[in-house]
Amino acid sequence: MTSQPNTGPDSAAQDMSPEEIQAVIDRILSKDTPAPSTGRSSGTGANAAAAGSAGGANAVLGKAQAISRLDEVYTNFDGDQQDLEERHALRRKAGLSTELEDVTEVEYRQLRLERVVLAGLWSEGTLADAENSLRELAALAETAGSEVLDGLVQRRAKPDPGTFLGSGKAQELKAIVMSTGADTVVVDAELAPSQRRGLEDIVKVKVIDRTALILDIFAQHAKSREGKAQVELAQLEYLLPRLRGWGESMSRQAGGQVGGAGAGMGSRGPGETKIELDRRRIRTRMAKLRREIAAMKPARETKRANRRRNAVPSVAIAGYTNAGKSSLLNRLTDAGVLVENALFATLDPTVRKAETADGLGYTLADTVGFVRSLPTQLVEAFRSTLEEVADSDLILHVVDASHPDPEGQIAAVRTVFSEVDARKVPEIIVLNKADAADPFVLERLKQREPRHVVVSARTGEGIPELLKAISDGIPRPGVKLELLIPYNRGDLLNKLHETDAEILSLDHEETGTRAVVMVREGLAAELDPFISND
Repeated sequence: MTSQPNTGPDSAAQDMSPEEIQAVIDRILSKDTPAPSTGRSSGTGANAAAAGSAGGANAVLGKAQAISRLDEVYTNFDGDQQDLEERHALRRKAGLSTELEDVTEVEYRQLRLERVVLAGLWSEGTLADAENSLRELAALAETAGSEVLDGLVQRRAKPDPGTFLGSGKAQELKAIVMSTGADTVVVDAELAPSQRRGLEDIVKVKVIDRTALILDIFAQHAKSREGKAQVELAQLEYLLPRLRGWGESMSRQAGGQVGGAGAGMGSRGPGETKIELDRRRIRTRMAKLRREIAAMKPARETKRANRRRNAVPSVAIAGYTNAGKSSLLNRLTDAGVLVENALFATLDPTVRKAETADGLGYTLADTVGFVRSLPTQLVEAFRSTLEEVADSDLILHVVDASHPDPEGQIAAVRTVFSEVDARKVPEIIVLNKADAADPFVLERLKQREPRHVVVSARTGEGIPELLKAISDGIPRPGVKLELLIPYNRGDLLNKLHETDAEILSLDHEETGTRAVVMVREGLAAELDPFISND
């Protein structure tokens, strides 16, 4: 056997330092350990790329940290998940050419994945915070149906008013777009209309910002009539100041003898341009949507008022997107709500009935997930949905304890709580995904948040402690009565066994049933004739 010269990967490995070899091993094991600072990632200040040259974008970007790394995300409590099968019926295929050179690649209801490059600005905080934000943007882009090719983070004190990144870095971004063959650039901020136009003129491909990306995901996942109307209203509010006129869009309507209708005198003049007509139509559509949403509101308020009238305590499950809210609702109530390892998988609120261990009834409401810098258009459009959180008696604030920045998630969610006047509602921090979380991170969060419960919706860990915390946190009947109920009034005894009363003791005597109960004020007035004076 002849010896071969030592070339190829082994030779390259010998030239690597121990730190570089360990970084490669960590990336192979999907630990998302940052690569050594080389090339664009050098911390010299100009910019830090979130994607390196070796191994492509996936080597350094890693798996989006907003997406769970658990291999199995479903349990028997999640039901059949038929809605998930319907959603996955629209399949996306990587590498499907728009030229359709190979027709055999095309299948029914398949879409080509958009190829995107990410761009972010590091103006405050640490580099790790900026990279985490870009990884979350990558998760949003993947959820919207795209393939993330590359990403860069620029160190800059404030955005450039013309192109957001500055002309030099915009040219560098253009080179990355051309080398990767991307067709879309996604910016990790909300761009002004002038910044978007300026950046598009340089990179020569479509540019969208973080707000447009989130709105696109909402438009894909909205199912109910109210949810679709809310998303459309938010999209139109975002689009209105960003309309752009090209070519015939700036043409004007002609009046007088030139016009097709021949309107004659009084109608001559400059006329209405096409872009002005589009704006007027958008405003008209927005007004109609607001009326439709306002007409849907009484139905939700009626249900909420019915629960208030019956004094049924309400518990709202809220938190960052993909923190496990729907999985937790399924674990607690067997609701069978759609569960998917994606951002904003469920938008429509779901309300289910539940009971404490001692028989006290309450409602559990799953709400829309939040995200850092949630677009204000969505907060306003979904205000009627978010009222479920503000009007609840207790909030279960679900936090993904396995996320690299759980404190940032908590701060982002509480910002939205303040916008919908929900900060005064009692709150329990539910540290979910404990089976995948770092024990040191869990301990840090427990020290930071005194009212907390550590759970895993996937394995069931901590669920009994959570149920006890809910039982202790919801308002309980406050009127204590000692009753003597005749045997011919079994209907009253049946009410006491329902979910709006707490029975402390029950004895059957010769003249009737003697009961010591805690009831709410509405039922106390009905039971007043049966109060025992003994």
